[in-house]
Amino acid sequence: MAHLLGAEALHLEFPTKVVFDGISLGIDEGDRIGVVGRNGDGKSTLLAMLAGRLEPDSGRVTVRRGVRVGVLDQSDTLDDGHTVRFAVVGDRPDHEWAGDPRVRDVIAGLLEGLDWEGPVTGLSGGQRRRVALASLLVGDWDVLFLDEPTNHLDVEAIAWLADHIRRRWPANQGGLLVVTHDRWFLDEVCTMTWEVHDRIVEPFEGGYAAYILQRVERDRQAAAIEARRQNLARKELAWLRRGAPARTSKPKFRIDAANALIEDVPELRDPVALQALAITRLGKDVVDLLDVSVVYDDGTTRTEVFHDVEWRIAPGERTGILGVNGAGKSTLLSLISGEREPTSGRVKRGKTVRVAILSQRMDELDPHLDDPVRVVISGLRTTYTLGAGSKAQELSPGQLLERMGFASAQLSTPVRDLSGGQKRRLQLLLILLSQPNVLILDEPTNDLDTDMLAALEDLLDSWPGTLIVVSHDRYFMERVTDQQYALLGGRLRHLPAGVDEYLRLRAAGRLSAAATPPSSEQTASPATTALTGAELRAAQKEAAALERRIEKLESEVSRAKIALADHDQSDFTGLSAEMSRIGALEAERDDTEERWFTLIEQIG
Repeated sequence: MAHLLGAEALHLEFPTKVVFDGISLGIDEGDRIGVVGRNGDGKSTLLAMLAGRLEPDSGRVTVRRGVRVGVLDQSDTLDDGHTVRFAVVGDRPDHEWAGDPRVRDVIAGLLEGLDWEGPVTGLSGGQRRRVALASLLVGDWDVLFLDEPTNHLDVEAIAWLADHIRRRWPANQGGLLVVTHDRWFLDEVCTMTWEVHDRIVEPFEGGYAAYILQRVERDRQAAAIEARRQNLARKELAWLRRGAPARTSKPKFRIDAANALIEDVPELRDPVALQALAITRLGKDVVDLLDVSVVYDDGTTRTEVFHDVEWRIAPGERTGILGVNGAGKSTLLSLISGEREPTSGRVKRGKTVRVAILSQRMDELDPHLDDPVRVVISGLRTTYTLGAGSKAQELSPGQLLERMGFASAQLSTPVRDLSGGQKRRLQLLLILLSQPNVLILDEPTNDLDTDMLAALEDLLDSWPGTLIVVSHDRYFMERVTDQQYALLGGRLRHLPAGVDEYLRLRAAGRLSAAATPPSSEQTASPATTALTGAELRAAQKEAAALERRIEKLESEVSRAKIALADHDQSDFTGLSAEMSRIGALEAERDDTEERWFTLIEQIG
C-alpha cells in the first residue's frame, strides 16, 4: 500500500511533562485508524502534530507530495457571521454543489431540518458540530483527521457518519485517523487502533473489540513475566541465604487464544441478586407514568410532547431512552424525578423512592469549587456498598475515588482545577455516595475516555437500583442497560431489537414522510399501495389485534415482576421458575412486536 504520511522520532515536551519521546509511525492508503488513551496522554496533540498544526521539539512529519489532509477540530471553529450554506459550500454556485453526489449525501445526512440560509450564530452546540463536520466532509481529501467527531451527535447521525466513512473511499484508498471515545464507532470504521500511553503510541490490529482482546493478552503476559521475575527473585534469595549456587529452570508459558481470555469471565451482572436487593431497597412501587400527556403552551404556540404515555418502572429495571433532539427525553426524565408535573394523567411514585440525576450540567460541584477533593469527600458517608449478597463490597470514598481513576496526588487539587473528565467522575461519586435507589444518567459519557467508561460500566454492574440512561453513546447504552425504549411521535415505544430497531423505525418514518403526497391529486406512495383492498383491511385488523396483545403482555410482565417481589427469596427453585416465566412472556412480547412492526411497514 502507498504511503500517505509518516512521523519519525517525534519528541514533544511541555514545561511540566514529556508528552512523546521518539515515536515513529505512518499512515498508508486504506488505513482506518482509531486513537484511544486516557485523557491528557496526548491523543489530540498527536493528531495536531501529524496534521502539521503543532511543531514537535525534534523529529519530523513527512507528507507524500499531492496528499490533501482535512482536519476536524475538537473545538468550535465556525464563523458566527456566516450562514449555514456559506459555512458548508462557501460561495460555490448552486448548480455546482447540487450536482455533486457527495455534497448532497452529506447535506441529507447531517443537515436535515436546519435552515440552509439561516445564520450559524443561532445554532445549538449539536447543530454547530453537524455544520462543521459537513463543511469538512464535502471536501475532497486523501486523509481525514477527526478529533471527537461524534461529540454532540445523536445515534442516527453517528450511524450515518460511520456508513459515510466506510463508503467514502474505494478499498485500499484514502486514510482516516480518528480520536474518539465512542467505542461502537471505533468498531464500525477502524481497521487499526493506536493506544497513546506513557509517551509512546502502541499499534493494535482491528477496531475497539480486537484492541481490548490484544490489550488483555498483553497485560496477562506482563503479569506472568512479573510473577516469574518475583518468583525467581525469591528463589535466588533462598539460595543465597543457604550459600548454594543459584539453580533455576525456565518455566514454560503458553499464549492462549483470544477466546480463552474470556471463556471463564462471569456474567456482567447478576440480575436476580440485584433485583432482589433493589426490591428490598425500593419495595414493589418505583415510578408509574399513567396515561401521561405533556403540552407546552406559551400563549401563541401549543406543542404536545407526549400523548397518553404509560410506563411502569420496575425495581432494578435498567432502561435506555432513545430519541432525536427535541423528542422529549429531558421532559420524560423530569417527570420521573418529580421536577415537572404532567399536563394530564398522573405520575405515581413509591414512598421509598430516592431519585438522583447525573445531569449534563455539574451543579453538584458548584458549592465545592474552591475545596480540595479530599475535603469534599471527607464530609460524605464513610462507606459505600457495591454488589449484593456474598459479592457485596464495602468501599471507602477514597477507594471509590481510586476505582474512578483518581491518583492520591489529585486529592489535594481544588475542584475548579480538575479536568472535565475528573469533574464528571467526582460528580458521579457525590451522587453515588448519597445512596439513591433510582439513578438517572443524562449523557454520562461526556468528557470520559475509554478506560474511565469501562470503569464506570463496571461500577454500574454492581449498583443495586433502578437505572434510566439517556445517551448518544450506543456502546455504553447497550452495555449498561437491559432494554431500550424510544420516543417516537409523542409515544414511548419498546425496542425489542434495541438501537438497530430504533434506526430502522426512524428510517422508515423518513421514507414514509418522503412518500406522502403533498396533495390529493398526486398518486399514492408505494408504501400505501403495497397492500390494497381486502389485504390492507386484514393487515390493519391484525395490527390492531397485535397492539392489544402487546399491551396485555406488557401488563402481564409487569404483574409477574411485582409478584416476584412477594415470592420467598430463599426459594431458589421457585424464583428460577418465575424468572423463566417472565422470560417467556418477554420473548412472546418481543416476537409480537416484530410482527407488528412488519405489518406497520407494509401498511405505511
